[in-house]
Amino acid sequence: MYRYDAYDHQMLADRVAQFRDQTKRFMDGKLSDTEFLPLRLQNGLYIQRLAPMLRIAVPYGMLSSTQLRKLAYIANHYDKGYAHFTTRQNIQFNWPHLEDVPELLADLAEVEMHAIQTSGNCIRNTTTDQFAGVAVDELEDSRSYCEIIRQWSTFHPEFAYLPRKFKIAVCGTAIDQAATQVHDIGVYLVAGPNADVGFRILAGGGLGRTPVIGQEIFDYVEKKHLLTALEAILRVYNREGRRDNKYKARIKILVKETGVDEFRKKVLQEWELIKDSALALTEEEIQRCQKYFYAPDYKQLSDNPVELANQLQQDLLFADWYQQNVRRHKIKGYSIVTVCFKETGVAPGDVTDRQLEQLADLADQYSFREIRISHQQNIVLADVRQDELYALWKQLKAGAMASNNLGLLTDMICCPGGDFCALANAKSIPIAESIQRQFDNHAELLDIGEVNINISGCMNACGHHHVGNIGILGVDKKGEEYYQISLGGSSKNNASLGKIIGPSFAQEEIPDVIENIVGVYKSNRAKDEKFIDTYNRIGLEPFKEKVYAKVN
Repeated sequence: MYRYDAYDHQMLADRVAQFRDQTKRFMDGKLSDTEFLPLRLQNGLYIQRLAPMLRIAVPYGMLSSTQLRKLAYIANHYDKGYAHFTTRQNIQFNWPHLEDVPELLADLAEVEMHAIQTSGNCIRNTTTDQFAGVAVDELEDSRSYCEIIRQWSTFHPEFAYLPRKFKIAVCGTAIDQAATQVHDIGVYLVAGPNADVGFRILAGGGLGRTPVIGQEIFDYVEKKHLLTALEAILRVYNREGRRDNKYKARIKILVKETGVDEFRKKVLQEWELIKDSALALTEEEIQRCQKYFYAPDYKQLSDNPVELANQLQQDLLFADWYQQNVRRHKIKGYSIVTVCFKETGVAPGDVTDRQLEQLADLADQYSFREIRISHQQNIVLADVRQDELYALWKQLKAGAMASNNLGLLTDMICCPGGDFCALANAKSIPIAESIQRQFDNHAELLDIGEVNINISGCMNACGHHHVGNIGILGVDKKGEEYYQISLGGSSKNNASLGKIIGPSFAQEEIPDVIENIVGVYKSNRAKDEKFIDTYNRIGLEPFKEKVYAKVN
């Protein structure tokens, strides 16, 4: 992972000192709320329903064990003993005191972390596949390009005050796990006409009030032109994006209203002006960033060692966890392990300070001192020896981190909702828990198979409900909390937006509604057919008919 140089360290030190002074002036009454607002947002600080919330940047989801321990310290000393993983691979603290935030940021700077550009109308944290660098279906490691984008976008003077927030995702794997097509810019690594690796670039995707799938702007861009292509798109957006209405300020609205052909034409015109400028990437600069993501000291091992085969045969609980949570690694003798915390009574994405400490210890012991945060709010240990999987599982189990429901119905994406967020129309966490309680039989979950439930407490769609196979949206109905259900969403390669099945439901109805939806799937699925495939084949009506017949 990237290591800071002297410039980076000085930049963070200056930023902390600056925000410490700004916070003091605000608390002394020398800055108004309006004046302080953009200053705190530039440092990732929101005012939520009950307390401030601080969002920490985790570039492309990677953390060292040292950083994990610092996050555990912060959770313990500045929060209430836990933190929250987000769908942007970041981490949030929901209970810091305003007066403590400058010191918290100083603590983060000690381990090369910050909260810069995690909010505000700027380029946010660039995300990628959580298996980058170790996936067997990878064209090339995407992390170095994410780092190039991060360094280009941080404090970019032209894009510090965009019409609206801006999100970029990069995907280098055959199976998209970064929701690339629903970002303001989506970047795919692709093979070019001469078998060179370059980029296919989409723009105008996004969720929120107006969900849109991104559209192709560049079918192929050489590596050296990555930043010039991105800059051309952002220049057009910054110049022509609406600033009079925040609900119509995202690039997706500009692309839609302009038309993708005309938008592409404007981008290409802008690109011609800058493509051969100093912004073009040199091979030396690409290699400089790639060297930060070198392969660790892998041992020469064989796949499927005898001890692992014996352990899988002798311990059925371990075998079940292995089947769900362990994926193939590109290096023989190693596996990718996803640690899932999602079980009844635990809010999806939440992690305690003690678990952060344990994860740091496990990363040191089993995975070259690094972890990744996934888009699905889980944790990845990317480089675990196969002959150590059983020992790892036993330690995860002892720390209540060995949930074996990865990819199943109860492995939900969920925003904090009305329990914390001032923007939410309804609570999200109790809905997740009620569904977990309804589907508490693991054999049944295995029978249902892969299905994604995404829950958002409002139209801002932090829970990505639009691209859930089953999406749940909290809505306000004359002062009461209700929930709208959509079906058929996906953030994978064939991305799709879910369709609303009909009128919303009361909170207590949701578990039975989901039960009925699952029942329709089970009654209609073909052999080995996933939920999304059955939905695409039979359509919305059978689900709608069953759900509302039951309700009425």
